[in-house]
Amino acid sequence: MITAQRLHALVRKEFLQILRDPSAIAIAFVLPVFLLFLFGYGVSLDAHHVPVAVVVEQPTQETNEFVAGLSQSTYFQVQPFTQLAAARGALMRHEVEGVLWLRSDFTRALLQQRSAPFGILVNGVDANTARLLEGYLQGVWLTWLQQQSTRSGQVLHLPATLENRIWFNPALRSRNYLVPGLIAVIMTLIGALLTALVVAREWERGTMEALMATPVSLLELLLGKLIPYFLMGMGGMALSVCMALWLFDVPLQGSLGLLILASALFLLVALGMGLLISTVARNQFVAGQIAIIVTFLPAFILSGFIFDIGSMPEPIQVMTHVVAARYFVALLQTLFLAGNVPGVIFTNAGALLLMALIFFGLTWRQSRKRLD
Repeated sequence: MITAQRLHALVRKEFLQILRDPSAIAIAFVLPVFLLFLFGYGVSLDAHHVPVAVVVEQPTQETNEFVAGLSQSTYFQVQPFTQLAAARGALMRHEVEGVLWLRSDFTRALLQQRSAPFGILVNGVDANTARLLEGYLQGVWLTWLQQQSTRSGQVLHLPATLENRIWFNPALRSRNYLVPGLIAVIMTLIGALLTALVVAREWERGTMEALMATPVSLLELLLGKLIPYFLMGMGGMALSVCMALWLFDVPLQGSLGLLILASALFLLVALGMGLLISTVARNQFVAGQIAIIVTFLPAFILSGFIFDIGSMPEPIQVMTHVVAARYFVALLQTLFLAGNVPGVIFTNAGALLLMALIFFGLTWRQSRKRLD
């Protein structure tokens, strides 16, 4: 039986406790700002101003035009070399990330409309940068060929013509999908820490025993813990969304109401995880370690935030279904970049609702209004 007066008193007590011990405020508001600044500016899958060695064995007007076009690109920082051996040495010393090699008969073969010798050496230590660099170089090459054919009045014969249609993220900014995913990872950690650490602190200080000696019911006790930190978590979520929109310029194509609803569902899951952790660990240090291990790390690695789930081994793909952040990442990236896609929204929101019911059910089963 829930009594409004007792529930109001419990919620007021929690807010007073928050004001006296501002660590919860730091977790809800300072931590997301810090992590968004750190990861938002520090994590990027885009390659800009990549140092590239360009070897031109026999300079001509054509090679000069090609190198000039390469230098004007924001993706490359051209470093000229006259010998291939010297460029390879720079690649071995990690002074450049790739080598572009225009051989001595490049211009002659090009003017005779034969296959022009054109070599690319790429440092494959960083596989992502290597793939991006290779794609950028090939794009610059095709653009230059089209310009040459237009200038000469000839038709560029290619086996196939590629027409790009980029949906949802036309600028191909990795930040547009990294930031929404990052919000999901941050809210996973914040939601679990808010409840796990606070409840564990009450056990350490002995105030939980005093609460259990009162007529407060177990449901009122859980709601009294849940409501204040749910409101704080939603405040932290609102701050994160504002930073995504106005600081990182991530577009919001979907409905703001659906975003609020999805955030509320996910925060309930995260708070439920924190409450469940607090029933197992009554020590702040242990609760914090468990929260980081079972929430933050799986959310960072297995949610699809950075690593594509479809490219993971099948057993790992199965494991990702128990990671709540997987569903929230899909919701956020869809709402921010694609809009209101019912198939994605209802499926992932339903999964979050089911997980919230499971976590609160387990918490209720493990919680007892007694000291043992």
